[in-house]
Amino acid sequence: MNNLRLALRFARRELRGGFAGFRIFFFCLVLGSASIAGVGSLSDAFLTGLQDQGQILLGGDVSIRQVHRPIGDTERAFLDSQGRVSQTMSMRAMAYARDNVSRQLVELKAVDDRWPLFGAPAFIPAQPLRDVLACEDDGICGAALELSLMERLHVQRGDLIRLGNATFRVMAVLDKEPDRVSTGFEWGPRLLISAKGLPATGLVSLESLINYNYRVALNGALNSQVQARAAIADFKSAAEKRFPEAGWNIRDRTDAAPGIRRYVEQLTMFLTLVGLVALGVGGVGASQAIIAFLDRKRADIAILKSMGASGSFVFLVFFLQVMAVAVAATVLGALLGAALPFGVVWFYGDALPVPPSFGFYPLPLLLAVAFGLLSAVAFAVPPLSRARAVPPASLFRDTISPANPEGQNLYRAISAAAAIGVAALTLVLAPSPIFAAEFLGGSIVALALLRLLAEGMRRAIRAMPRPKSPLVRLALANLVRPGAATGGIITALGLGLTLLATVTLLNATINAQVAGALPARAPSFFFVDIQQGDAAAFDRTITGFSGASGYQRTPMIRGRITEMNGVPSAQVKVTPEAKWALNGDRGITYAATPPPGTVITEGEWWARDYRGPTLISLDQNIAHGTGAKIGDSMKLNVLGREFEGRIASLRKVDFTNGGQNFVLVLSPGLIDKAPHAFLATVRVDDAQENAMYLAVTNRFPNISTVRVKDAIQQIQNMLASLARGVSAASLVTILAGLLVLAGAIAAGTRARLYDATILKVLGATRARIALVYVIEYGVLGAATGVIALAAGTLAGWVIAWGVLDVPFTFDGRAVLVTVLGGGAATLLFGLLGAIGALSVRPARRLRAA
Repeated sequence: MNNLRLALRFARRELRGGFAGFRIFFFCLVLGSASIAGVGSLSDAFLTGLQDQGQILLGGDVSIRQVHRPIGDTERAFLDSQGRVSQTMSMRAMAYARDNVSRQLVELKAVDDRWPLFGAPAFIPAQPLRDVLACEDDGICGAALELSLMERLHVQRGDLIRLGNATFRVMAVLDKEPDRVSTGFEWGPRLLISAKGLPATGLVSLESLINYNYRVALNGALNSQVQARAAIADFKSAAEKRFPEAGWNIRDRTDAAPGIRRYVEQLTMFLTLVGLVALGVGGVGASQAIIAFLDRKRADIAILKSMGASGSFVFLVFFLQVMAVAVAATVLGALLGAALPFGVVWFYGDALPVPPSFGFYPLPLLLAVAFGLLSAVAFAVPPLSRARAVPPASLFRDTISPANPEGQNLYRAISAAAAIGVAALTLVLAPSPIFAAEFLGGSIVALALLRLLAEGMRRAIRAMPRPKSPLVRLALANLVRPGAATGGIITALGLGLTLLATVTLLNATINAQVAGALPARAPSFFFVDIQQGDAAAFDRTITGFSGASGYQRTPMIRGRITEMNGVPSAQVKVTPEAKWALNGDRGITYAATPPPGTVITEGEWWARDYRGPTLISLDQNIAHGTGAKIGDSMKLNVLGREFEGRIASLRKVDFTNGGQNFVLVLSPGLIDKAPHAFLATVRVDDAQENAMYLAVTNRFPNISTVRVKDAIQQIQNMLASLARGVSAASLVTILAGLLVLAGAIAAGTRARLYDATILKVLGATRARIALVYVIEYGVLGAATGVIALAAGTLAGWVIAWGVLDVPFTFDGRAVLVTVLGGGAATLLFGLLGAIGALSVRPARRLRAA
């Protein structure tokens, strides 16, 4: 206890002079902890906002969705007994301008008089919903269009448009739709009409792909989350008991937008991992900063030991200083991170799909502090242990001939325990522990690889023949001399550049698939909702084009997987990658023979004339993700009827070819008797593409026609936005690397001053000394960029082939970003740090010595 008090006193006295010697360490911890706290706080703010506004975002306390058909009278009576009910219908359709030239695929939504139960739509100009959608005496009803749709159709307020067989008048711009976020991915702009006007379009049939949504505002005042959860649980229990085979897809206000929630959780996990990498990079700088700090304190340490201070006491004094700085840095970083939600709303408030809920979220802040302190311990203990174990005499020659102190196992164990604590905490909190483990493992491998490459470069420079130019010889010698920070700079800055290069190359690889390989394989058009009565005429229309090829028309009906081997789908243990197949409705088809391009990996296809119990061919990736095997049973719900099938084969489904891909292919005999429509795809020469588009949309206005190139452009825009966000996140790591670079340069200031003094005494000019630094830092920066590019290319190749299963594409921009960017940053920081050495006056320096 006395030793602790005395150590605290010494540490407090040392810190009275400020954070001199710990600035880089301090700012690295602030950066890492602020990023973790900020990402966590913003995530909690969004998730809280989703929960607090669940009623508005969902449109009710609970939502029931069915495909193809509305619920029956008995089921509707049950919903009415539970509370106020609003019915909406949504589908894809083609909208036509009055000139019959402009046309556009739209997401059509028909609403009843009660919609929305919560919240309110916004129109331009502002007016009540009933006035916007009201029907005139001549039977023409009103419609609200998104501004982008009005621009594409070249219509204005008051103009007429056509949907199917009906005409509508544009009454307003749809500016805000309260439950829009809960609808999921959309292929076109929104068009809003009244449910009373939908039948006149002729778009409604049992074969049509229509989503019938029923929102219920449950009876009673549900003012608290506890009351809401209890009422929702009671509703679900009653619905399941009353209609066990209804096949309803029920969602509630506690999970109004599961897609956004999953996206927020996954993005939070990734950005938190990036923050941890920034802490790791900062840790490299922390180690260098502590070594430099101890170097300046060698005389103090020697005096303390000469006066009888034990090694453990010396360690404790400096450890307390380091942890005091770490606590201050992590707390400051946590407070800065807590303000991130407010900043995001300030800058991007109108563009956010869900406004975050302002508040103080302690858990992300505590996690940021915990990660920061554990990282500080992991990286600070090893260099501090040198001061404990090295004899006093060795401290004076430790720079030139570093000692190898013994008795370090305890401190290595402490450092390792802190690092394991960071990894364990990450894996426990991550939504996907496997991804988190792979990311952390990849980061560790990258650090180790960068360190090995840095050491290899140092040895290669030593083994090089001596350059004839004395300036080049001196610059290269500076990179490999004792105490040089070459390895630390390449490791720290290189990790950030590696992450940036990996993201750049993966973005190029994916874009090459979407913009190049995918269009080369994908059809020109997707045609959806081809009715059975129109199928023959549609075939003649398509095949009448001489440039048409690869035409394929396939039956399609929507259905849900409700059980696997007797286990309800909600209870099946499934990997995150396969979970989507059990969430909601999936497209189902049937075939007597394997569709073209089918690759069966297990089992066998049924006979052409098979008419027995239903057999199923399942995507192999979904089978592996759910644990399904040949012979397992699967229960499906189609059009409210449940039936069971047995898995007969597994197929390799390539979802990257842009063609018709179904997770489930069933044997004929039962499913083909259900009412269904068809999906068709075709490739056509560019010269005939527009003609085919006009021919189909003119003759078959009820068929939804999707231009694949438009869909590809939409996907490219999404990928570009995601890549920009990830690249911005990687800049946090690069900034940490630059801080390490600045710290390393600052740590070598004394050696630079000494070198410059000697060189000036020997007659060197400032220009020649500056040229030495340009060569030194230019080589170091270029080497860091090249090494980071090599590591990033390797990582991108592994992810492309092993995870994405696509050919890897190398992009020359990555070379410019990493090599030139890393070289320029290193050169700039190096020259800025060398200003003091260039301006030193030899006489004054020699007198001071």
